[in-house]
Amino acid sequence: MEKRTDKNSYTVLFAIGMVFVVGSILAFLAMYLKPNIDENKRIEKQLNILYAMGVNNNEGGSLAFVSKDIVADEFSKYVTQQLVIEGDKVTEDTNAYLIDVKKEIAAGKDGGVRRLPLFVGEKDGKTFYIAPIRGKGLWDAIWGFVAMDKNMVVQGVFFDHKGETAGLGANINKRFFMDDFIGEQLKNNGRFTGITVAKGNNDPLNKRKEDNKVDAIAGATITGDGVSAMLKSELKLYLPYFNTLEN
Repeated sequence: MEKRTDKNSYTVLFAIGMVFVVGSILAFLAMYLKPNIDENKRIEKQLNILYAMGVNNNEGGSLAFVSKDIVADEFSKYVTQQLVIEGDKVTEDTNAYLIDVKKEIAAGKDGGVRRLPLFVGEKDGKTFYIAPIRGKGLWDAIWGFVAMDKNMVVQGVFFDHKGETAGLGANINKRFFMDDFIGEQLKNNGRFTGITVAKGNNDPLNKRKEDNKVDAIAGATITGDGVSAMLKSELKLYLPYFNTLEN
Protein backbone atom coordinates (compact mmCIF):
# COMPACT_ATOMS: atom_id res chain seq x y z
CA MET A 1 0.00 0.00 0.00
CA GLU A 2 1.31 3.47 -0.91
CA LYS A 3 2.15 5.61 2.10
CA ARG A 4 0.34 8.94 2.10
CA THR A 5 2.45 11.86 3.21
CA ASP A 6 0.11 14.69 2.21
CA LYS A 7 -2.29 14.31 5.13
CA ASN A 8 -2.52 16.96 7.84
CA SER A 9 -1.76 14.35 10.50
CA TYR A 10 1.54 13.50 8.83
CA THR A 11 2.50 17.16 8.68
CA VAL A 12 1.69 17.64 12.35
CA LEU A 13 3.63 14.54 13.41
CA PHE A 14 6.60 15.56 11.26
CA ALA A 15 6.61 19.05 12.81
CA ILE A 16 6.42 17.60 16.33
CA GLY A 17 9.29 15.24 15.54
CA MET A 18 11.44 18.05 14.18
CA VAL A 19 10.74 20.23 17.21
CA PHE A 20 11.73 17.35 19.49
CA VAL A 21 14.94 16.63 17.54
CA VAL A 22 16.00 20.27 17.26
CA GLY A 23 15.09 20.94 20.89
CA SER A 24 17.14 17.96 22.01
CA ILE A 25 20.14 19.12 19.98
CA LEU A 26 19.92 22.64 21.37
CA ALA A 27 19.56 21.37 24.94
CA PHE A 28 22.61 19.16 24.50
CA LEU A 29 24.65 22.01 23.02
CA ALA A 30 23.61 24.35 25.83
CA MET A 31 24.66 21.80 28.44
CA TYR A 32 27.88 20.95 26.61
CA LEU A 33 28.88 24.59 26.07
CA LYS A 34 27.79 25.90 29.48
CA PRO A 35 31.24 25.56 31.11
CA ASN A 36 32.82 27.57 28.27
CA ILE A 37 30.06 30.18 28.39
CA ASP A 38 30.41 30.55 32.17
CA GLU A 39 34.18 30.83 31.85
CA ASN A 40 33.88 33.55 29.20
CA LYS A 41 31.47 35.49 31.43
CA ARG A 42 33.91 35.23 34.34
CA ILE A 43 36.78 36.48 32.21
CA GLU A 44 34.74 39.36 30.82
CA LYS A 45 33.59 40.56 34.24
CA GLN A 46 37.04 40.31 35.74
CA LEU A 47 38.55 42.21 32.80
CA ASN A 48 35.96 44.97 33.20
CA ILE A 49 36.47 45.23 36.97
CA LEU A 50 40.23 45.46 36.56
CA TYR A 51 39.88 48.00 33.76
CA ALA A 52 37.70 50.27 35.92
CA MET A 53 40.32 50.32 38.69
CA GLY A 54 43.09 51.14 36.25
CA VAL A 55 44.59 47.70 35.73
CA ASN A 56 44.80 47.66 31.94
CA ASN A 57 47.20 47.94 29.03
CA ASN A 58 46.11 51.40 27.82
CA GLU A 59 48.68 53.44 25.93
CA GLY A 60 48.05 56.90 24.54
CA GLY A 61 44.42 57.07 23.48
CA SER A 62 43.99 53.33 22.94
CA LEU A 63 41.85 51.04 25.04
CA ALA A 64 43.30 47.67 25.98
CA PHE A 65 42.50 45.14 28.67
CA VAL A 66 45.05 42.95 30.38
CA SER A 67 45.62 39.63 28.64
CA LYS A 68 42.99 36.97 29.17
CA ASP A 69 45.83 34.57 29.97
CA ILE A 70 46.67 36.47 33.16
CA VAL A 71 43.30 37.96 34.11
CA ALA A 72 42.62 35.42 36.88
CA ASP A 73 46.02 36.09 38.49
CA GLU A 74 45.62 39.86 38.15
CA PHE A 75 42.14 39.70 39.63
CA SER A 76 43.43 37.75 42.63
CA LYS A 77 46.33 40.19 42.97
CA TYR A 78 44.36 43.44 42.92
CA VAL A 79 40.87 42.52 44.15
CA THR A 80 41.20 41.88 47.88
CA GLN A 81 37.54 41.45 48.83
CA GLN A 82 34.26 40.59 47.16
CA LEU A 83 31.27 41.84 49.12
CA VAL A 84 27.53 41.32 48.84
CA ILE A 85 25.27 44.01 50.30
CA GLU A 86 21.71 43.01 51.17
CA GLY A 87 19.95 45.81 52.98
CA ASP A 88 21.93 46.41 56.18
CA LYS A 89 23.83 43.14 55.86
CA VAL A 90 27.29 43.03 54.28
CA THR A 91 28.97 39.67 53.73
CA GLU A 92 32.07 38.44 51.94
CA ASP A 93 31.51 36.14 48.97
CA THR A 94 34.33 35.00 46.68
CA ASN A 95 31.77 34.43 43.92
CA ALA A 96 30.16 37.88 44.11
CA TYR A 97 31.33 38.57 40.55
CA LEU A 98 28.93 35.86 39.36
CA ILE A 99 25.84 37.72 40.62
CA ASP A 100 23.56 38.58 37.69
CA VAL A 101 22.78 42.30 38.07
CA LYS A 102 19.95 42.08 35.53
CA LYS A 103 18.17 39.43 37.62
CA GLU A 104 18.77 41.39 40.82
CA ILE A 105 17.16 44.49 39.28
CA ALA A 106 14.12 42.41 38.36
CA ALA A 107 13.99 40.99 41.90
CA GLY A 108 14.08 44.50 43.33
CA LYS A 109 11.19 45.58 41.14
CA ASP A 110 9.19 42.61 42.40
CA GLY A 111 9.63 43.77 45.99
CA GLY A 112 12.61 41.59 46.89
CA VAL A 113 15.86 42.76 48.49
CA ARG A 114 18.54 43.18 45.87
CA ARG A 115 21.96 41.67 46.31
CA LEU A 116 24.51 44.34 45.47
CA PRO A 117 28.00 43.09 44.54
CA LEU A 118 30.90 45.34 45.51
CA PHE A 119 34.56 44.65 44.84
CA VAL A 120 37.33 46.09 46.98
CA GLY A 121 40.71 46.49 45.32
CA GLU A 122 44.15 47.77 46.26
CA LYS A 123 46.49 49.40 43.75
CA ASP A 124 49.43 51.74 44.27
CA GLY A 125 48.54 52.19 47.92
CA LYS A 126 44.95 53.26 47.13
CA THR A 127 41.71 51.45 47.93
CA PHE A 128 39.09 51.13 45.21
CA TYR A 129 35.43 50.16 45.51
CA ILE A 130 34.05 48.85 42.23
CA ALA A 131 30.30 48.54 41.66
CA PRO A 132 28.59 46.91 38.66
CA ILE A 133 25.65 48.86 37.23
CA ARG A 134 23.05 48.28 34.52
CA GLY A 135 20.54 50.45 32.68
CA LYS A 136 18.76 51.16 29.40
CA GLY A 137 20.16 52.99 26.39
CA LEU A 138 18.42 54.01 23.18
CA TRP A 139 17.96 50.52 21.75
CA ASP A 140 18.86 48.03 24.43
CA ALA A 141 20.76 47.39 27.66
CA ILE A 142 23.81 49.35 28.76
CA TRP A 143 26.01 48.43 31.71
CA GLY A 144 29.27 49.22 33.39
CA PHE A 145 31.63 49.09 36.35
CA VAL A 146 32.45 52.19 38.39
CA ALA A 147 35.53 52.36 40.62
CA MET A 148 35.29 54.84 43.51
CA ASP A 149 37.21 55.87 46.59
CA LYS A 150 35.56 55.87 50.02
CA ASN A 151 34.15 59.37 49.37
CA MET A 152 32.46 58.18 46.15
CA VAL A 153 34.86 60.09 43.92
CA VAL A 154 35.17 58.19 40.63
CA GLN A 155 38.59 56.65 40.00
CA GLY A 156 37.70 54.90 36.74
CA VAL A 157 34.83 53.41 34.76
CA PHE A 158 34.09 50.89 32.08
CA PHE A 159 30.85 51.10 30.07
CA ASP A 160 29.47 48.82 27.39
CA HIS A 161 26.26 48.24 25.48
CA LYS A 162 24.27 45.65 23.58
CA GLY A 163 23.06 47.57 20.55
CA GLU A 164 23.63 51.32 20.61
CA THR A 165 24.15 53.20 17.33
CA ALA A 166 27.62 52.79 15.87
CA GLY A 167 29.64 56.00 15.97
CA LEU A 168 27.14 57.62 18.34
CA GLY A 169 25.76 55.93 21.47
CA ALA A 170 28.10 52.99 20.93
CA ASN A 171 30.96 55.34 21.84
CA ILE A 172 30.18 55.04 25.54
CA ASN A 173 32.88 52.34 25.59
CA LYS A 174 35.53 54.62 24.09
CA ARG A 175 38.32 56.12 26.20
CA PHE A 176 37.54 59.73 25.27
CA PHE A 177 34.17 59.34 26.99
CA MET A 178 35.04 57.02 29.87
CA ASP A 179 38.15 58.93 30.94
CA ASP A 180 36.05 62.06 31.50
CA PHE A 181 34.48 60.43 34.55
CA ILE A 182 37.76 60.09 36.44
CA GLY A 183 37.75 62.52 39.36
CA GLU A 184 34.04 63.27 39.15
CA GLN A 185 32.18 63.36 42.46
CA LEU A 186 29.01 61.37 43.02
CA LYS A 187 28.19 63.42 46.12
CA ASN A 188 27.95 67.15 46.65
CA ASN A 189 28.17 68.52 50.20
CA GLY A 190 27.38 65.08 51.54
CA ARG A 191 24.30 64.63 49.34
CA PHE A 192 24.24 62.02 46.59
CA THR A 193 23.80 63.65 43.19
CA GLY A 194 25.14 61.16 40.69
CA ILE A 195 26.77 62.33 37.47
CA THR A 196 24.89 63.84 34.54
CA VAL A 197 25.96 63.36 30.94
CA ALA A 198 25.15 66.91 29.82
CA LYS A 199 24.86 68.66 26.48
CA GLY A 200 26.29 72.16 26.36
CA ASN A 201 28.36 71.58 29.48
CA ASN A 202 30.91 74.17 28.26
CA ASP A 203 33.70 72.09 29.77
CA PRO A 204 35.20 70.25 26.76
CA LEU A 205 38.38 69.33 28.63
CA ASN A 206 36.32 68.24 31.65
CA LYS A 207 38.42 70.22 34.11
CA ARG A 208 35.54 70.95 36.49
CA LYS A 209 35.25 67.89 38.70
CA GLU A 210 32.87 69.33 41.28
CA ASP A 211 29.95 70.03 38.91
CA ASN A 212 28.72 66.40 38.74
CA LYS A 213 28.67 66.60 34.93
CA VAL A 214 30.56 65.26 31.93
CA ASP A 215 30.16 66.30 28.31
CA ALA A 216 27.68 64.30 26.24
CA ILE A 217 28.54 62.47 23.04
CA ALA A 218 27.27 64.40 20.02
CA GLY A 219 24.18 62.75 18.53
CA ALA A 220 23.75 60.32 21.42
CA THR A 221 21.38 62.18 23.72
CA ILE A 222 19.18 59.24 24.71
CA THR A 223 22.12 56.93 25.34
CA GLY A 224 23.73 59.66 27.45
CA ASP A 225 20.51 60.09 29.41
CA GLY A 226 20.55 56.34 29.98
CA VAL A 227 24.09 56.51 31.37
CA SER A 228 23.06 59.37 33.69
CA ALA A 229 20.00 57.47 34.93
CA MET A 230 22.01 54.29 35.40
CA LEU A 231 24.68 56.03 37.47
CA LYS A 232 22.13 57.77 39.68
CA SER A 233 19.69 54.93 40.27
CA GLU A 234 22.25 52.14 40.68
CA LEU A 235 25.02 53.83 42.66
CA LYS A 236 22.60 55.51 45.06
CA LEU A 237 21.85 52.02 46.39
CA TYR A 238 25.44 51.83 47.65
CA LEU A 239 25.23 55.13 49.55
CA PRO A 240 24.42 53.58 52.98
CA TYR A 241 27.54 51.41 52.74
CA PHE A 242 29.77 54.33 51.77
CA ASN A 243 28.33 56.38 54.63
CA THR A 244 29.71 53.74 57.01
CA LEU A 245 33.20 54.22 55.56
CA GLU A 246 33.19 57.88 56.53
CA ASN A 247 32.46 57.16 60.20
